[in-house]
Amino acid sequence: MSRSGLRRPSRRPVVPELGGETTPPPSGDRVPVIVAAMVAITVAVGLTAKSFGVYWGAPAQPLLITLDPVLTGWLALSLGGLAAGLHLALRLFRSEAGPGRFGLALFGLALFTRLALNLARSGPDEWYSVYIVRPVSSGRLEYLGAMTELRAGIGSFLDNFVALVPTLPLHPAGHPPGLVVTLDLLGIETPEAMAALTIVVGAAATPVLYALGRQLFDEKTARVASLLFVFVPTALLYGATSADSLFATLGLVAVLLMLSKRAVVVFLGTFFLAIATFFSYALLAVAGWAGLVKWRRDGLLSMLRLAALCVVVLVGFYAVLAWTTGFDVTGAIEATHDRYYKGVASIQPYLFYFFGSPAAFLIMLGPVAWFASRSLGSREITALALAAVILVAVIGGYTKAETERIWLFLVPLACLSAARALPDRYLKPILVALAAQAVLVEVVFNTTW
Repeated sequence: MSRSGLRRPSRRPVVPELGGETTPPPSGDRVPVIVAAMVAITVAVGLTAKSFGVYWGAPAQPLLITLDPVLTGWLALSLGGLAAGLHLALRLFRSEAGPGRFGLALFGLALFTRLALNLARSGPDEWYSVYIVRPVSSGRLEYLGAMTELRAGIGSFLDNFVALVPTLPLHPAGHPPGLVVTLDLLGIETPEAMAALTIVVGAAATPVLYALGRQLFDEKTARVASLLFVFVPTALLYGATSADSLFATLGLVAVLLMLSKRAVVVFLGTFFLAIATFFSYALLAVAGWAGLVKWRRDGLLSMLRLAALCVVVLVGFYAVLAWTTGFDVTGAIEATHDRYYKGVASIQPYLFYFFGSPAAFLIMLGPVAWFASRSLGSREITALALAAVILVAVIGGYTKAETERIWLFLVPLACLSAARALPDRYLKPILVALAAQAVLVEVVFNTTW
């Protein structure tokens, strides 16, 4: 273990005991209290404004949820599945499984628990209903609604993407065309098929996070972080119903590769980052997180080399794309910016969402937010890097509201930070609390996704 707290993983996993203790950084207990107070005040301001008829673009400002309790027979099956998942998670934590078997088990556990929770309101239909193409009159949101624009081929779609942004459904208009192109290449045309893609790829983020935890810290931290991510409400609620779960996996793979000690792998990581940004502009933020962690681990010069390589690869990637397809990334960003600020963003005040965006993100993290804040108070590098990324995001003002879903790609990084400050004896009650919060939100509120 280096003085920075970062280390290369040992080849033999250390089997953790649930009652044992790691040696996390000294806890900064004031920071979680300050963060909790900030969140409470922000929610109070938002709901008070709403009670006086002031609407700032979110039903429970800053959260995009509405009170809509639903109790069906599916809830019993959902609860049974989550209870089984918790039992398996604790057994897995104590198991002697090697990295390969542990990662595979994590993938299965994430897949199982996400599907189990999203049965609760309406059964299996809930897994794919969000992707059903809606009539224009009811508000088009999702990616399959953009597939008709590819009738003339992918090349034509990319060449004309800037002109198409004003008329596309909301989500493909707000993102680069990577996912729409992928759906076309894979021949995906139905909500069920798109759900299968996003659910499976999204669940794959869990073993990737485990690998990242081992790469940066140790076996125990990696296991704790990955199990937190399995049960954190954000991942359970949106992991089976939103394309953002797929984006989270892409971003996490880029981070894992960029933080390698091998130069060729780092290069592959920057190339993978470029591909990831073709799916979501926001994923550029993970390069900032990786750079700050690399600075602490390997020094300033190493971080600067990574930053320079990212710039060269990104510019080269989009230059080749423009040359071969006519895709204009700067024009696409400008068109998306115009579309965003002509929509609901026009009534979302910057000052409120400067605090509201982080507040919504933290609320849906549940207890993970508390322990990630403890790491921040201890100046632990993954927590500092995450806080820096969030600060840049809110200053930029490009994401106002709905961050409990849109910032899903940051949730694994928050879980890693939380694992650095979570005493092992608290793992079981924290996992139970996370699952309980997810069930409560799923049953009592309508989150759209």
